[in-house]
Amino acid sequence: MLTRLLVGLAVPLGLLAASVRLVATPVFLWIEYHRPGFPADPFGFGAGARMTLGSHGVDYILNWAPAAFLENVRAPDGSPWFSPEEISHMTDVKYVMQIGLGLGLVVALLAVAIWFARRGSDAEGLIRSAMRGAWVTLVLIVVLAVVAALAWQWFFATFHSLFFASGTWTFSLSDTLIRLYPTQFWIDAAATVGVLTILGAVLVLLCGRRALRRRAARQGR
Repeated sequence: MLTRLLVGLAVPLGLLAASVRLVATPVFLWIEYHRPGFPADPFGFGAGARMTLGSHGVDYILNWAPAAFLENVRAPDGSPWFSPEEISHMTDVKYVMQIGLGLGLVVALLAVAIWFARRGSDAEGLIRSAMRGAWVTLVLIVVLAVVAALAWQWFFATFHSLFFASGTWTFSLSDTLIRLYPTQFWIDAAATVGVLTILGAVLVLLCGRRALRRRAARQGR
């Protein structure tokens, strides 16, 4: 029972972690900064500058570098692009991101290990657990998508309040983080994570259904 539960839990956690990791890439940044309709920076960053500085931000939350990694990102006149408050928030994001991705990876690896250890005695049960996890994932993403579409600001603020202390994640429009990652960026990122997660869940369901059919066909011989 516990092994099946873990396999089912691994599906939403693993898919969500994988989707977030796919979005946290220079490729997604490039697509965002170059797509038609993405809001221009009113303070002068072009797509090239955004790409350079935005990539530094993404690299920082994924690597093990200290805060000096962002402190050393400076303008031509030597002034820092990121304020101490912005760097502090990015450090908080780094911790949340790496813990979340690490948890997703560990749970996924445990589920794979369980599959190889128990597939001989409980393959059908594990497959059905994975499929139930996929259905839970679909329902969860749809609910979150509806909430985000109807009340984005509330959704965004509530999400941040769950992981970050009050007052540590709000910035002015002229701050570098907002210029690099405006509201539209986060809407697009959330939508992309949702779509990728849904596609992953559908793939799990299709593969699970096929596997069950093949098992039924073999048992019917």
